[in-house]
Order: sequence, then structure tokens, then C-alpha cells
Amino acid sequence: MICRHAARHALRCNLHRQRSAASAFSLSLKAAAAVTQPFSTEESSLTLGKYKIPSRYLQPHPSNNITPHIASLVGRDLHLRPSHPIGIIRSKIQEYFAGLSTSTNTTYQIFDAEDPIVTTQQCFDDLLIPPDHPGRAPSDTYYVTDETLLRTHTSAHQSQHLRSGVDAFLCCGDVYRRDEIDATHYPAFHQMEGVKLMDPAAMNGANGLNGEQWLQSPECQLIEADLKETLEGLMDHLFGPTQKRWNDDFFPFTQPSFELEIYHNDEWMEVLGCGVIHEQVLDMSNRSDRRGWAFGLGLERLAMILFKIPDIRLFWSDDERFHSQFEKGKIVEFQPYSKFPPVFKDIAFWISGENANDGGFVENDFFDLVRSTAGDLVEKIELIDSFTHPKTGRSSRCYRISYRSMDRSLTNEEIDELQFKVRNETTALGCELR
Repeated sequence: MICRHAARHALRCNLHRQRSAASAFSLSLKAAAAVTQPFSTEESSLTLGKYKIPSRYLQPHPSNNITPHIASLVGRDLHLRPSHPIGIIRSKIQEYFAGLSTSTNTTYQIFDAEDPIVTTQQCFDDLLIPPDHPGRAPSDTYYVTDETLLRTHTSAHQSQHLRSGVDAFLCCGDVYRRDEIDATHYPAFHQMEGVKLMDPAAMNGANGLNGEQWLQSPECQLIEADLKETLEGLMDHLFGPTQKRWNDDFFPFTQPSFELEIYHNDEWMEVLGCGVIHEQVLDMSNRSDRRGWAFGLGLERLAMILFKIPDIRLFWSDDERFHSQFEKGKIVEFQPYSKFPPVFKDIAFWISGENANDGGFVENDFFDLVRSTAGDLVEKIELIDSFTHPKTGRSSRCYRISYRSMDRSLTNEEIDELQFKVRNETTALGCELR
């Protein structure tokens, strides 16, 4: 489950996106057992880098579409670094839920060091995401093999924890999606999933109810009220007292489903997605005797707002001028240390066709190709022209690539070399350069 920033993509996958919206879901590469931890950043740090093994993700399988750039990001574990903005936000969220153990008599187990490789069963089937959903397509998802992939949302672990008998938990980790390139989108980001099953005694009146009868029952409304009260409290914990509003939404694995917005910096902003766990999801998790709720949110989304960080690439920077600004447990405004000029390069080509199912051009393939070739020097890619030739019927695309380093000035010469490589690689997508 994920925030709309992550949720829109997940509904092309999950729960295109946060993208933005967004999961969670015995691999042929057997997934390591989830690590259950108390609310402790220090103990979490013991697992730092556990999955930083690039060769593990670059398998010689015909369905593998993971690039060396993506493989290099796995296992960086930004969420487990106590003085990193992502780690600070994770810790503050866990701190809030730890405080609920007294007021609501609910203890949330922590899972924040799980294997990023999951099965299609975990990531999609267990969450009622249908076989023909576009989020399953290689254009949206990084596959290791036909049946294993880099999780696209932390909801990919929901069913395993429910089957194990856990009644309340928080699950945090890095997730991966092929997506557009700009200041708020990156192929690797971090999510927090939360699940709570209600006390069976409070749900007795709903025994035997399903479908519309369940949705109209006082017990379903009780879960909704508990969910909203909990998440409104979380927003106040992070942002201070703030205006909030709820919108109805849709996720395959919750019913009813909602999105939460807060009024911050004179505008309404989406911060998370949530809902009452779908009956079928509980049935498939062998928990048909229980009812509960789930939510998901993107940590980068919250961190960019709270720390006022303008570019998502900064989270992955090794520059000490970035990291020295942050301290465990403290939210401070990021102070830009440089703003180097961009270098713009255009690329135009005839595409192989409009229908991806027939082997036609897939925009995310192009974005991934550019990112793999130029890495984090790519700040943004935007479509600036598109037309279809009236006589031949061929379609053309022209994209503007913005190159900008966060650490230094770029020269035209080095970008020309990168652009030449991008042009050469683009022909591998079946495109004809113009």
C-alpha cells in the first residue's frame, strides 16, 4: 500500500506513481527470513548493507531487465542510517507507533531488513493485482526472473507477516520502479507499510458478513475511524497540528480505500494511501477470522517536504556537504550548497510503434536506458515534440535531456560524449535516429 505519489504507479502496479504513487508481496532465490526488530535505530543498523550484492540481481535470465545502475542501489539501506533524512523520518514514524502501545494497547512489530527480491505471488497475486495489470509489465517493474522481481512496494511483505500470525506491524524498505525522470521521481525509493488487525471481540457483530453487508456494518466503520484517527495523529506528530482532509480512493487490496492530504506551506498535499484490508487478502493470508486496516507512505515524499530537499537524487549523494547537515532525531531545513548550471541536449527519433504489447516503443525503456548510460547526471527528461507523418504514418518523438551535477559544473565536452552514447544505445530500442 502506498501514498498517491507512490500509489498511482502501484495502480499501474499497486499500490505510472511516491509513482506516484508505491508492494508488498520462497523465491527460486529463497528470500531471507524477515528480521523482526524492536523500535531501535541502533539495532536496525546491524543489518546495513546486507543485500548489497549487485551480481545477485544481474542474473543471466531472458526476463531480467535490471541494469547495473539499479543493482548498485540495492542494499544502500538509506532508511537504516540514523542521520540520513530517510532514516530520520523512518525513526520518527516508528517512534509515534511505539507510543501507541500504551494508549491503544497495540504493539507494532518492526520489519525493516527484508529481502528486496520477492515473488510475483507476493507482490501482485496476494494483493489481488490481476495478471493483465500494467504494473506487472517489464516496462514498469524490474524482474530478476519470470517469477521474481525487485519489490515495487513494501506491501509485497504483507501476506507473509499476516500468515505468520503477526497482528500489527510496520514494514519499511527500498522499492524499485521504472518511471519518468525528474526532481521528484527516482527508480529506487523507500516506503513504510503499516498493518493492524482489530481485536476479534470488537468485530463479533460482523461474523459472517461479506460484500456490501460488511462494508455497511458498524464494525467496518469502526476500523475506518480507528485508521483515520491513527494516521491523523501521525501527521500531527510529523508536521505539528495541521489541517487534513480525506478523499475516497481505490486500491485492489483495500476496500474501502482512502487518501490523506494535509495543508502545508499554503497548499494541499497528498501524503499517504490507506484502507480497510480487503476480505480476500485476509482469506489468502489464512486470516479470514480477522479484520483490519493497512496504510502505505513514501519516505522520500515526506522527507522532501519536511527537510525542504529540492531534488530526490540528493538522498543518494555521497557528498559530505549534504550529509553533514543532518543529525539523528532532528528535522532541519536543507541548505543548498551549490546550484550548478544544467546542460541541455535534445534527441529525436522515429519510434518502432505505439503499442508496447506488439513490441512498440516503451517510454520507460528509454528513460531507463538514459539513466543507465548517464547515471545521476540526468536531472530531467521531457517530451518536447511528438508527431505522426501524414503520408508514412510513422511516429516521431523528441526529448530534451537536462544534465546537471549536484556536485560540480559539467562541460559540454563530457556531456557530448554521454549524449553520443545515449544516441547509440537508443537504436537498441528499435528507434531510428533523426
